[in-house]
Amino acid sequence: MLSTVSRDIPEADWKVFRQLRRLALERFCERVLSEIRDASSVSGQTAHQRYLQVFKIVRYKDKDLAALFDNPRRSTARLQLSLIHSHGLLTPDEVKRFSSETQQMISALADTRT
Repeated sequence: MLSTVSRDIPEADWKVFRQLRRLALERFCERVLSEIRDASSVSGQTAHQRYLQVFKIVRYKDKDLAALFDNPRRSTARLQLSLIHSHGLLTPDEVKRFSSETQQMISALADTRT
């Protein structure tokens, strides 16, 4: 039981995570919609080619959306937070709202990815 508790995000960080998760989701969706706008307005391509590109974007980004935002739980919040951060969906000031322990975890996970 102790190992489960230690993996859970602290209550204060959980509250911040829930607030920033909504903001990050909006940013993610805006990015995807921008990609879709760009893909759907490429000149020199047929409507079918543009449609296929939009479909491809939605299919791939839907997988990212699921990994980043689906089923938030305290036991998985740190992992989701690190993924959200690695996608550039949080500002440095937003990251500073978390405890130093959680900030260090975000940094450590980012270092392992690079």
